[in-house]
Parts: sequence; structure tokens; C-alpha cells
Amino acid sequence: MKFSSTGLALLTLIGSTAAFTPSSSVVGPRQTSSKLFVQMEAAPAKALPKIEKLKIASNYLRDPLNDQLATEEIGISKDAYQILKYHGSYQQNNREKKGPKDYQFMLRLKQPAGELPPDLYRLLDDLSRNNGQGDLRATTRQCFQMHGILKGDLKTVISSIMNIGSSTVGACGDVSRNVMTTPAPFVSSDYEYAREYSKCFGQLFRPLSTAFSEIWLDGEKAASVETWAKEVEHHNIDEKMLHDNGRGIIIKDATEPIYGDQYLPRKFKIGVTVPGDNSLDVYTNDIGVVVITNDAGELEGFNVMVGGGMGRLHNKESTFARAADHMGFVPKEHIWEVMKAILAAQRDHGNRDVRANARMKYLVHTLGIEKFTKLVESYCGVEIQPWRAMADWKYNDWMGWWEQGDGKLFYGQHIDNGRVKDEGDFRLKSALRVLVDKYNLHSILSPTQSIIFRDIDPKDKEGIEQVLREHGIQPIEEVDPNARLSMACPALPLCGLAQTEAERIMPSYIERIRALLTKMNLDDEEILMRMTGCPNGCARPYMAELAFVGDGPKSYQIWLGGSPVLTRTAYPFMSKMNTDKLEETMEPILAMFIQQRQEFEAFGDFCHRLGAEAIQAYTESYTPGSVKA
Repeated sequence: MKFSSTGLALLTLIGSTAAFTPSSSVVGPRQTSSKLFVQMEAAPAKALPKIEKLKIASNYLRDPLNDQLATEEIGISKDAYQILKYHGSYQQNNREKKGPKDYQFMLRLKQPAGELPPDLYRLLDDLSRNNGQGDLRATTRQCFQMHGILKGDLKTVISSIMNIGSSTVGACGDVSRNVMTTPAPFVSSDYEYAREYSKCFGQLFRPLSTAFSEIWLDGEKAASVETWAKEVEHHNIDEKMLHDNGRGIIIKDATEPIYGDQYLPRKFKIGVTVPGDNSLDVYTNDIGVVVITNDAGELEGFNVMVGGGMGRLHNKESTFARAADHMGFVPKEHIWEVMKAILAAQRDHGNRDVRANARMKYLVHTLGIEKFTKLVESYCGVEIQPWRAMADWKYNDWMGWWEQGDGKLFYGQHIDNGRVKDEGDFRLKSALRVLVDKYNLHSILSPTQSIIFRDIDPKDKEGIEQVLREHGIQPIEEVDPNARLSMACPALPLCGLAQTEAERIMPSYIERIRALLTKMNLDDEEILMRMTGCPNGCARPYMAELAFVGDGPKSYQIWLGGSPVLTRTAYPFMSKMNTDKLEETMEPILAMFIQQRQEFEAFGDFCHRLGAEAIQAYTESYTPGSVKA
């Protein structure tokens, strides 16, 4: 493999021989596979990018953070902030306040499979009130984050979370992030395997540096072992993590034998689900894993996909959103080494020279799925089998009441854009605390920023509904389906990358689109809409049927044609739409949908079939108000 001037890998296979040149900042020595010979060529010497130097100099995520936390300043240096991300926190300031920056910190939890025990919810509720800005926010990766924490309170908040059996480690930074899964808590073997292996992979790829306990717990052990670690300890995950097959997965680093002192080129995301259930946007992950069982419900292995990711930059065509490719089937006994091999391939061959192209999706895209698979096989020594046929994908948000499969119920509570707050008569935060205290409910955060309560005794259903009514919470039947389908990132005022609004304006966009649908006699139409305040894609807009991607004050790009079951990316339709032009922009597109859709065709499928050029031509000749269903 030779790297181009941009650092992207170009792989040439000759028979069974592959020649590779890694990026200038490859981590650790590569060893060779006897089955697929990998010949290392010397890479031209290049200076390490600043972020890579910083990771090496951090002494495994300690410096300069430790010293910066001890200063009297309300914030920390830029270098310390980069290291703080690995500890689960971002430094922010309110961009709408004039004067000196009022630095505060956002803290994000690690919650594999989205699971949230009642004691942890109580703690987060208390911490958000006493040490934060008073609310909680459910993210698009099934974890809570808390805003408004002052620097002096960080240690109190993080140590409290660690001591109750949770963590913030790996919620941010160039490591494997929170591992997602379908949030539906069905009691069936396939769903149980999905939850179990989500926790396994979260544990498999955790950073091993002791910096976290040294900084936040003064070097002491946490009072309680992480709950997910206890639940999967029978897998002997440390043994599987450290197993060295001699093919270059494990590197010569006593502290971080998987990551090394440079960790990964960029963040790394994993999702696990069951056939047919795409409630988690599985194609947006670096690795997507699908549980495959036999007719008796016994685990056989996993279908594995690779190379998904949302982030891109405006006006930079070398960056793009990408849906994952199907790599193939992996028997259960080989999944550990294959997962490690995929991560090692990205560690060693991902682009560390150009951070905008550092995600694994660019490596997969450049090599192609066949050559990337060969690269993975060279690390693990396992031949990837053909993808197993399975049920067609469907999307469900799992809101409302469901039978769990063991005589108990689960209930999905919709949360607009993930914000758990009390505001006037709407007192969602208080309602959730009452439910947790009264019924001791375990919960699961959903990939769509909402919450699911599980293991509910049917006799408690009426009482739960009464608590919600008393706190001004709409029954799920009264929530606009388009609101249920929508997501938005936090954006302004705290996100430093936001170019315009998202969370705060999305409800009005839902209302305006609903009014337009009503006007055009499309009241029954449901459209999966998403919005972000910048092109980074935190709310996964590029998979939506209709997306609004912020590109400046009160301005959005329009993206069309994502799948209603979240299996393909959308395409850019309009480069700039002023927020005042929403109805003017959308009416002709909906008119064309009315006139040219196929029977039962979803809006996203229609836009995908017609394409941007045909839709643009129609809009240019459209007469406002001329078409209704």
C-alpha cells in the first residue's frame, strides 16, 4: 500500500501478495501474515501533525490536563482541552453572551447499549441540578450528557459517576466511542445477544491508561466496578483483548497494547443490532455488527459491515458522508480477533496526516471493500465469509407501550431533541425522577434521543401514565409523527462548531412542515427529518429523507433522498436556503411528490428515484398553490 500526497492509502494486491506503506505516523511495528503476505516499505519521513504530537506527549492522557485542572483559571488551555475529550468532556462557552468567555464544561457518559440503572439516573438528575445547568440531554449515541459544569466541579461530578459504577471514559476522543444497540428490551435470544455484545465491545476497546483514576479519583479504585463490565466478565474480555496472534494487532506498548500512545487517527464508532431492526442507524458506524442466530435461537456469528460515518466539511469534496459496506459473516469464535483486526487496520493505516480524512470510512472508500477485507484478514488470520441473508431492514423508534416477552412491559417516552427539562407546565425532568423513584425503573436511552423504561409490571401502567399526565407530558398518540422521526443536534449557543441553530429551531420547522403538508392534503405523510447546525453530522442528517444542514446564520443546505429505513445516504439538493424560505422551497418538491410518486412510495425513496436534477427542473416551472393531493 502506498499513500498519496493526502495520506490516503492505495492498495495493490498482486496474487496473494500486498505491499503497504503506512502513514508517516503509523502506530507500532507491523508483523506479517503467512496467508496474506504484507510487505512494509519505508514511508517518506514526515513531521507528525500537532494533534499526534500532543497525544504522544500527553503521557497516556495525563498532560497537560492535570496541571491545567489545578490552576485558578475558569478554563483550560487548548492542548489540555484536547486531552480532556478522552475523559468525556468538552470545554464550551455561551457564544451569545458578550464580554469575557464564561467557560463551562459538557460531560458525556459512556453507556454501552444505552442502559441506565435507576441509581445512576438519580445521580445524574441531582448532579445536573446541583452542578450543571439544570437539564440533561439524551444524545444520538444512547448516552446522557450534562451541560454547564464549572471547572471546579468537574472532579466532583466525574468521580461521583465513576464511583456509582459508570464512566465518562471513551465518550469522546480518538478511541472507540459509546457502543450502540437497538434499544428495544425484548426478552429473546437475538436481542439479548445484541445487548450483551454491545457491552463486550465497549469493554474490549476501553482505554487502559490509569490516568482516569489518577486524575479524578486520586489514584484510588472506583467504589463500584462498571455495571456493564460485571455483566460480561464471564467472557474474560481482558484475556481476549490482550491475546496476541503475532500478526500486528497487539503492539509493543505496555500501557495501551491496542491503541498505543497515539490512540486512533480519529473517533471510532460501533453499533450492534439484530436482523431487520435498524433503529440505531447501523450503517453510520465504523463497524456495524448484526447478530445471526439459528432456528433454535443459538448464536452462530455476526454479519459485519464497515466504513460508515457522517462527518464532512462544507465546500470540501474530499470529505463526505458514507454508509457502511457489507464486509461479510464472522463465526462467533472469531469475532474478537476480527473486531480487533478492523480497529488495528484503521490504527495503522488511517490517515493521521489530514484530520478531515482520518475516519475509517475514507480508508474503506479508498481501498474498496474487497481490499479492505484482505487487509483485515491479514491482521486476524481469519477468512471473512460471505454475508448471510437476513430479514429486510425496518425502522422503529420503539415509543409507546410494548410487551417485552416475559410478561412485563416497556414504555418509550419521546423527548424532543433529547432535552430533559422542566419548562412551564411541561415538566419532563420532574416526571422522569418521580417514575424512577416510585417504580425504581431501569431505562435505556434510544438512538433517537428518547428514553425507554423497561421491566414494567403491567399493574403499574396506569400509574405511570398518570404521572406523565400530571407533569404535562403528551401521550405518544398526540405527538406529531414527524416530531417522533426527527432529530437535531444542540448547536447554538454552546457548541463551538455550530454555524446556526438546530435544536432550538427544529420544533418550529416541524410545525411549519406540518402546516404545509396539511395545506397540500398530505396530513398522513410521515417524513424522517433531521437538522444540524454544522456539517459534522452529529444528528446523522445525511441518512434522513429530508435534512437541513447549517451553513451560516439562518441558512441551511437541503439534503434529499435518504432511506426511510436508514440504509443509504441522501444527496445535496440546495446549497443555501434562508430559514424564511422553508415553505417556498418545500412546496414544489411536495407537489412533485403528489403528482409522480409510486403507490406507497416514501418521500425519501421518491427523491432518491427522481434525483436532484429532475426535482430542480420541476421546481423551476412550478406555480405556487397549483397542486394538492
